[in-house]
Amino acid sequence: MSLRAFLLCLFLCAPFEKCLAQSSLPDTLRAQVEAAGLPPDALSYTVQRLPDGATWAAAGADRSVQPASTLKLLTSLVALDTLGPIYRGRSELLLSGVKTAGVFEGDVILRGLGDVDLDAVAFERLLGALRLEGIQEIRGDLVLDRTFFDPARTDVGVPPFDEAPEFRYNLIPDALMAGSNLMHLDLASDQDTVRVLVATPLSGVTVETKMELVDRSCEDWEDGWKYPAVRTGRDGFVVVTLLGEYPRDCRASTAINVIDRVAYTERLFRATWQRLGGKFRGRVRDGVAPSTARLVASHGSRPLSQVLIDINKRSDNPVTRVMFLTLGVASGAGRPTAQSADAVIRAWMETHGIDSAGLVLENGSGLSRTERVTPNQLAAVLRLAAAGPWAPEYMASLPVVAVDGGMRNRLRTSPAAATARIKTGTLRDVTAIAGYVRDSGGGTNVVVAMLNHERATRYVARPILDAIIDWVARSTGPAL
Repeated sequence: MSLRAFLLCLFLCAPFEKCLAQSSLPDTLRAQVEAAGLPPDALSYTVQRLPDGATWAAAGADRSVQPASTLKLLTSLVALDTLGPIYRGRSELLLSGVKTAGVFEGDVILRGLGDVDLDAVAFERLLGALRLEGIQEIRGDLVLDRTFFDPARTDVGVPPFDEAPEFRYNLIPDALMAGSNLMHLDLASDQDTVRVLVATPLSGVTVETKMELVDRSCEDWEDGWKYPAVRTGRDGFVVVTLLGEYPRDCRASTAINVIDRVAYTERLFRATWQRLGGKFRGRVRDGVAPSTARLVASHGSRPLSQVLIDINKRSDNPVTRVMFLTLGVASGAGRPTAQSADAVIRAWMETHGIDSAGLVLENGSGLSRTERVTPNQLAAVLRLAAAGPWAPEYMASLPVVAVDGGMRNRLRTSPAAATARIKTGTLRDVTAIAGYVRDSGGGTNVVVAMLNHERATRYVARPILDAIIDWVARSTGPAL
């Protein structure tokens, strides 16, 4: 905005902030949007000064749009502010029965309380507590108590979000996620053969590969992946067959969710308990811990201040969804947990003076076709975070441009490199960014931009959003 135009705006209309908001993107950026075949209203954005929230560029900033993973900025801040930075989810191992001469007659209960770090190593240490109790044989069941959340299984009957339900980002978590229900695989090929190694100890599970070798960049190995075939024989053994194409001379690792979670935990338990020298003669089933059960051992996740890095830098959907549901439990409202979490977030926004009109929440992660937020709402969240008591923890969880997270390989030659902190979001038809960008005058600005359109693929949309970040970083800030 020129000085003449600015003074004219100030004289004719205006509260000062409204005049600043009349400033828009440079012509080159608008032309970039048009050249991509995107209508003007596909882009909703706001650029605001951090100290006072003055808006100096915006369009459609009050439009409720799909945010993709930038919604995690809201969920993570409410969790940090409500639960506190030292909050830890837990897993508990309980006994209901009696022990005689190394034999336990009764049930062992594994109760999940939103522990996002119960991997195979932590699971083995929990079971090791049983051996330290002098238990060698269990003559009862392993009961899996997931009732911390209501309903206990939100994954049942839910159709796949997209064509890759086996990958971690699509995992629908519950309160008990031993091993995150993921089978970790290491793949390697030469000119003639693809080999696979199963890194997760699962009893009675084998993995074979029928992948076809092709000449493709190893970096793009997932392009030839197909959903694995899974079959269970009469003997109970499970065979997972990897299908599709795989590049020659390539090494890669992945984790897949293709086994029912009760069966997965059973096989993880049997393999681990046997390795510890134990015997088991019962079943593994879902259930509820009796009030008389005795706590033997527990495992705590990392504190929330560290888990935030998973949420925002790694954009971990299952972890975010657990935190979202944990907010619902913390409310003590007694409703279905997701509804309670929604109410907690709206109440938090109201307390902090943020209008929640247009906000639509489903799971808090942005992996949703229904979730909506406005750029102005996310901008207000970012300003509150920067001024709040947990600003260092929150800021540290955001990807640094050209350094890590979703911005690792972007804007390496921009002034924003190594200074701006930007959360990204990508879905089919949705690409978004939100975070903090320092301008050339040394001022920090909140930038939120979201493209919603069927043509807004990451290849089309990312250059546009990167150009917005770069423009702010090169600017001198609002014309004062």
